[in-house]
Amino acid sequence: MQNSAKSATKVLIVDDHPVVLSGCRSLFASDNSVKIEEATDAKSGHRAYVTRKPDVTVIDIKLPDVSGFELMRRIRKDDPDARIIMFSMNDDPAFVVRAIEMGAQGYVAKGDDPRMLVKAVRKVAAGDNFISPQLAEAVTFSGASIKANPASQMTARELEILRLLGRGDKIVEVADALEISYKTVANTTSLLKQKLGAKNHSDLIRIAVEMGLG
Repeated sequence: MQNSAKSATKVLIVDDHPVVLSGCRSLFASDNSVKIEEATDAKSGHRAYVTRKPDVTVIDIKLPDVSGFELMRRIRKDDPDARIIMFSMNDDPAFVVRAIEMGAQGYVAKGDDPRMLVKAVRKVAAGDNFISPQLAEAVTFSGASIKANPASQMTARELEILRLLGRGDKIVEVADALEISYKTVANTTSLLKQKLGAKNHSDLIRIAVEMGLG
């Protein structure tokens, strides 16, 4: 048992809900083979990843600064081998597919049995992939509706810009959050209006909210 700390699986959980963090700690409390680290937003999550080098990172899609998708993109840019599980209230099959396309090894919905997260962490730490059975089934039987979902037609950057606009950020605030130019955000916003058939900026925000991105 003396070397258990050395061989412990380091798990970084990035979530801004204290109840979720507390629940995750409880799930692994009796397991000496897992060491939990925590962060509450994308910025501190990215910093924690770089400094702690966790074996598995569990990321909530809805974070207070930028989304879990954007955090995953940043982490994978630094470390293409990062092993990431998306952990979300959103069980839309299109989001599951998008997460896997972006390189996530696992996806667990917060509405799932909590033991699913434990199983996901163990499987992903061992080098396997894991999608909870309910979500996997939903993805399998939603082929046509996934293709029809506007989220599947957008790049990760477009989705992120749309999400930030949907929560009420101004273009300058989106540019600041994503560390890109105002012009890039403005151009992407125009493209999104065309892509989604939005008449104006307010219409674009409405679409983002209806897609559950806000």
